[in-house]
Amino acid sequence: MKIVLALGGNALQSDPKDASAEAQLKTCKETAKSVVDFIEAGHTVAIVHGNGPQVGQIMATVEAAHQANPKNVLFPFDVCGAFSQGYIGYHLQNAIGEELRARKINRTVGAIITQTIVDRNDPGFKNPTKPIGSFYSKEDAEKLASEKGYVMKEDAGRGYRRVVASPTPIDIVEKEMIKHLVDNGIITVSTGGGGIPVFLEKDGSLVGAPAVIDKDLGAERLAEILDADCFIVLTAVDRVCINFNKPNQKQLAEMTLADVDKYIEEGQFAPGSMLPKVLACKKFVTNNPDKHAIIASLENAKKVLAGETGTKIVAK
Repeated sequence: MKIVLALGGNALQSDPKDASAEAQLKTCKETAKSVVDFIEAGHTVAIVHGNGPQVGQIMATVEAAHQANPKNVLFPFDVCGAFSQGYIGYHLQNAIGEELRARKINRTVGAIITQTIVDRNDPGFKNPTKPIGSFYSKEDAEKLASEKGYVMKEDAGRGYRRVVASPTPIDIVEKEMIKHLVDNGIITVSTGGGGIPVFLEKDGSLVGAPAVIDKDLGAERLAEILDADCFIVLTAVDRVCINFNKPNQKQLAEMTLADVDKYIEEGQFAPGSMLPKVLACKKFVTNNPDKHAIIASLENAKKVLAGETGTKIVAK
């Protein structure tokens, strides 16, 4: 099968208290074992990763350096997104390559800096809500808003932070390159963090957008572009649950699209956690009713392949 794997945050950072590059590489080496399980089973794999904490760390570092010395460059947000794709892609291709060699599998893996087209008129730009970067005093926040045009909002009494939009991905600029590589057996790491959001101008030029694309929606868009047989979101839980963390919690082995709509209406899925994963899977299956999507644990890839775990999303 041709599979697009969307890797959750636990694939890059197992300990939230240790955000170092060294810790991330160590986690990636564990993640690589699960990824290579799919490859060893004979599947063609394209990988998409998140970048939320990493791009926030990069932005905070850049902002801190600028505050200490205004002569230091305050890189725009889309450039920081590119930084994150570069170093996360490096860690994943390094770790996956090492695991492939350990298993004597002769395959190549490469990371691709990826741009994703978004619409200037996307509703998300009218009310940006995604906080990124450092905390500021009210005075400094107002100065940044005036000088840089940032949208700054107070964050739970801890200070002010910049907020950006989270628009819907429309298309992937490097899609032909990714498709060519995947079709020729290359394991790709692309569309990191959903892709670097860009506007397509009337003259054909691309302009970076101050936004964050949902990783799962970016991965779903790639799955459709590649005509993937299956879209799999690997996260920290074995199966999707309803009544999560309640006495009547129930794991779901399968959901139809009707089930998904019912559970969303009931508010079963947390907006910042399971909901975007479910919505991405719903979109893939809606547009490809003869195919399926799976939400499953990163650690149990072999069981996912055997159908022993994970939540399968089907049309009917």
